[in-house]
Formats: sequence, C-alpha cells, structure tokens
Amino acid sequence: MMLIEQTTVPATALPVAEFKDHMRLGTGFADDGAQDALLEALLRAAMAAVEGRTGKALLTRSVSWTITAWRDGCRQAMPVAPVAAITAFRVVDRDGMIATVDTSAYGLEPDTHRPHLVSAGANLPLIPIGGRAEVVFDAGFGATWAEMPADMAQAVMLLAAHYHEHRAATGPDEASMPFGVQALLEPWRTVRILGGAPA
Repeated sequence: MMLIEQTTVPATALPVAEFKDHMRLGTGFADDGAQDALLEALLRAAMAAVEGRTGKALLTRSVSWTITAWRDGCRQAMPVAPVAAITAFRVVDRDGMIATVDTSAYGLEPDTHRPHLVSAGANLPLIPIGGRAEVVFDAGFGATWAEMPADMAQAVMLLAAHYHEHRAATGPDEASMPFGVQALLEPWRTVRILGGAPA
C-alpha cells in the first residue's frame, strides 16, 4: 500500500495568528512577522504528528492510494479518515494498461474512524496479478481550521507550542508527545487488531 498527497494544506489555512496568541508572543513590533515561517513549520510538524498518531487527516487535501490486493472482495477499509469523496478509481495491470472504474460500480461508506470503499455489486474490481488499484480521494475534516474538532485543534496547538519550547532538544524526552496531548487524541485513535489495517 502506498499513500501520496496530491495537494498540500495551504499556508492560509494554518492559524499562525492564533498560535501567536496561544504562545503569548509580543506584538506591535516592526518584525512581528519574522517568526511566521518557524510558527508555520511547527504547526505543520504538530499536525503531521497528530495525523500519524490518530490516522485522521485534519485539513482537507487530495490523496492518492495505491493497493495491490483487497482485504475483502466487496469492501475495503480506507487508510485514513474522514473521507469526503472518492474522485478517481482505476485499475492498472502489470503492463501499465489503465482501466477506469465507472462510478456506478462502487461507493463510499463514510465513517469517522473507518470509511470503506464498497462495491455496488458482488465484488470490487479484480486487481490482476502484478497490477494495482489506484484510488484518489479527498480526506480531512474540512478546508478551514474552524471545521476541525476542537479537541484535535487544541492538541495541535499544544504540541506545536511544545515543539517551540523544545526546538533545541537533544534527547527523546523533550521531543516526545506530552501526556495532555495524548489524552486529547486518545478518543480519535483507531484500534488496529493484531497490528493489521482496520477491516
């Protein structure tokens, strides 16, 4: 399985000003924007850590998902959540021949934790030996920070502030995720049975 982000979160969607307020950074100086690049980088790093821990996409972007075999013939759990829409679905054989799957042959079963790609008939399209299926979808809670669940947004702010405070950290303790952040994220984590992907 392989995931590739087709689009990135634009800088305008990140709450840099709110993060400055959260950090109680001084304002009214000539160089107010001098740290904006650092603060944006810290927010992106915190978002990545939160997404990695929870399996959730926070802000909407397009993702390409490549898979070589279905876990179940008629439905397949998607690798991240939530999923707003499936925008493309194709099957590629070992010689690179592409067959686009008609939208009438499949659907999206939305779920906060485990959305599924589901067949509209008996089975999902057959993936040939040596081939792959490529699914492109939009994942995330929304395009703006305000659409993100409040506890996840707070977790990002707290973790970004932690990274700012320990940005010169040399040991694992300073760089680890604080307990308060872990507690906020615990309800959003997807339980994986026996280490496998959710069915």
